[in-house]
Amino acid sequence: MYDVITVGSATIDVFAYTDKSELISVKSKTTEEDFIAYPSGSKLLIKTLKFYTGGGGTNTAVAFARLGFKTGYLGAVGKDENGKIILNNLKKEKIDFLGATIDYSTDYSIILDSIAHDRTILNYKGASSRLDFKKLNLKKLKCKWFYFSSLVDDSYKTLEKLSAYAKRSKIKVAFNPSSYLAVKGKRFLKKLLSNTCLLVLNDEEAGKLTCSSKFHTMFHELKKLGPKMICITCGNKGVYALVENNYYFAEAHKVRVKEATGAGDSFASSFLAGWMLKKDAHFALRMGMANAESNLEHYGAKEKLLTRKEILKRMNTNITKIKKIDIEKI
Repeated sequence: MYDVITVGSATIDVFAYTDKSELISVKSKTTEEDFIAYPSGSKLLIKTLKFYTGGGGTNTAVAFARLGFKTGYLGAVGKDENGKIILNNLKKEKIDFLGATIDYSTDYSIILDSIAHDRTILNYKGASSRLDFKKLNLKKLKCKWFYFSSLVDDSYKTLEKLSAYAKRSKIKVAFNPSSYLAVKGKRFLKKLLSNTCLLVLNDEEAGKLTCSSKFHTMFHELKKLGPKMICITCGNKGVYALVENNYYFAEAHKVRVKEATGAGDSFASSFLAGWMLKKDAHFALRMGMANAESNLEHYGAKEKLLTRKEILKRMNTNITKIKKIDIEKI
């Protein structure tokens, strides 16, 4: 019996840093977006190149394992050198691999940094999008929680079937969708969300999924889809949360951001870890914020995920301010 099994992608992340990028804001009548720009037709020197393992499935598995939970990872990796690197990393972190190695290239991401410490990710979806439900050994998937991160194509259909299996088996489901799933809308995600206990997403994703920019509307629309607990993260502003019919706002600390990749994964997994430990909203929010902020202060999505001892120390020395709110006034 596992405490949690994470289901999601496994990637090799390549961080490319150059001094030649610029941040450009483009406004339309309805939106404003920032773009990272590079000189056209130029050959640019990369100042720093860093390689890490990434992907929502393995990032969150490492977070749970370091916090002391018996953890399994379910996903697909390629029969290539990058797949071997990922499997060795899981073994090092004492995470059981419950997935498949297949004849496709392992997922690969190129992260382009900008002067604002934000980033654009070029993501190749290979093996991770080909997780076949029919080939899973369900007898090995005994756990208290499934944690789902974003998957596409055949693997998304597997998530839907796993969520139905979880409901039949009385396994709780946490789900952290990405923008490319959220933009598909409520109808596309309906089956999965109807079996979801905890939903974590950022304000942009919540807006795309509910077609609203108002927080009270976002929460009301998301509640209708099934989740009883919902967290909406808002970058350096903080997090809004619905837990046991109460609404909360957790204020973010000012931290020196080095890189933002994986911060959402570390918050969502650590919030769930805190809830599993104490069933207390304040404790869960503080645990989520502590690991996310540690992540932001370092390069790589896994490099500074905290152990339970480390996270409790950070929570006690750098206390997150949390208050109950009336969501109708937000």
